[in-house]
Amino acid sequence: MGYGWLTYFYTLDVLLMPYLSLLIFIPIVTALVALLIPGRYTRVFSWLTLGVNMLQAIIFVIMGFTANGGLQLLEKHSWISVSLSNWGHLQADYLVAVDGLSYPLVGLSVVIMLIATFSSWSISKSRKGYFILLLVLNGAIIGSFCALDFLLFYVFFEFMLLPMFFLIGIWGGPKREYASIKFFLYTLLGSILILIVMIGLYLSVQSPESSDKLVHTFNVLHMQNPENFIPGSWFDAASSGSWRLWAFILLFIGFAIKLPAVPFHTWLPDAHVEAPTAISVILAALLLKIGGYGILRFVYPIFPDGAIYFSDWVAGVGVVSILYGALNALASKDLKRLIAYSSVSHMGFVLLGIASATTEGIAGAVYQMVSHGIISAMLFLIAGVLYDRTQDRMIENYSGLASQMKHYTAFVLIAFFASLGLPGFAGFIGEVLIFFGAFQSHTYNNLIPLWMPVVATVGLLLGAAYFLWTIQRMFFGPFSIKANHAELNDLTAREYAMLLPLAILALLFGILPQILLNYINPFAETFTGMWFSLGINQNP
Repeated sequence: MGYGWLTYFYTLDVLLMPYLSLLIFIPIVTALVALLIPGRYTRVFSWLTLGVNMLQAIIFVIMGFTANGGLQLLEKHSWISVSLSNWGHLQADYLVAVDGLSYPLVGLSVVIMLIATFSSWSISKSRKGYFILLLVLNGAIIGSFCALDFLLFYVFFEFMLLPMFFLIGIWGGPKREYASIKFFLYTLLGSILILIVMIGLYLSVQSPESSDKLVHTFNVLHMQNPENFIPGSWFDAASSGSWRLWAFILLFIGFAIKLPAVPFHTWLPDAHVEAPTAISVILAALLLKIGGYGILRFVYPIFPDGAIYFSDWVAGVGVVSILYGALNALASKDLKRLIAYSSVSHMGFVLLGIASATTEGIAGAVYQMVSHGIISAMLFLIAGVLYDRTQDRMIENYSGLASQMKHYTAFVLIAFFASLGLPGFAGFIGEVLIFFGAFQSHTYNNLIPLWMPVVATVGLLLGAAYFLWTIQRMFFGPFSIKANHAELNDLTAREYAMLLPLAILALLFGILPQILLNYINPFAETFTGMWFSLGINQNP
């Protein structure tokens, strides 16, 4: 059984500048410096954060990335090296790089964090603490998308937990304590499950770079090669099939909580409703993508046997998430809660695409993550604009807003139509590719029953229903608003600066999808090459 697909991971460019380290650590170091600045200089912190975001954008533009399917901008340095008398040698590296999966998500992170800073401009409560936490969160998110050492990834993954907990718990709405604790407990559970499997993998994998002594490794690239598993170890593919299946389940659930997939989703609506607008934007656009990214980077490549065995279950969870999220969105009376449940539904499509194990399905899943990041950010900003003016998010309390806020309504229509998958918008491309992959999966590798993608199409109808219903109720008909003393001024310059780039990207990636697919396709083709090596039929 050949594993030639693994050579993909060793197509590395010569490192000229530590671009990825700069993207990761500039915000973290800036946060440490900001601790020394007296809190009375309130405006300094927002301008300092904005400066970091602009610098990150410049670095991302100049660092370069060639769509060749390989890892690029690789940086590797020894991080932890300890000799253990009975357990061999403990080794962990600072190992970061990007490929067609992580590069678009890093770019998305740079854009979203910049827009989140603009959205946070009106924060008045403890501005120093807020922007320091935002900077730490920034570095942790990008670090998670770049890390190829499992322990390093886990550190960044955990680093995201505390800033989000405090950002929701201190600057959130009336029920912020409940929402933040629920978020913390769910995410901590997922982290523990990931930690258990990570330790098992570490003890099961030997570094091929050492021949004279047993050296365990956290290197994800080594974990993806079955030849590096120690014979007789917990996760040795030749002798530990049942352990590997259990490891797949635990690792999948750990990332599914972050996605989130039904039934692990209940923390999300509460967190979104109570979080400040900027934090809802980051949560929907970036943190949920860590779940999909983890499944594609760790779960499937390390445990492909488990991916095959549970393929119909993974697809089933995706279909249930699509329908359950859409039905709850249809029943929601709170605009922000509706958008939160729509995120659950749309991330269900990501699972369906991943479960298909086809090039189209994998490419569609990655494309859906990027497009949903753009569109969901726009949706939560739209909800925040209205709430800032009226302190009210109840859909039934509004009518005829189009007559009072024409420019705002135009952006609402773009965001809603993009989210429901109208052709010409980014959301359409990802969903079409996912359905192509899901239907082809039944024909070529028989991993997904045909009825699952058929049933999933109902989610598209429900998505159109709850968005069109919301547009009709809130924006058309005679003008009416129940909020007291509300001034419904149209968009400000700052709000234009936040919404316009997202609207342009949603249209650009819908009209010219090849801009993204040039990066995503090589990764998807290499990823699905894994199934060749396992004897699974693939696209002819």
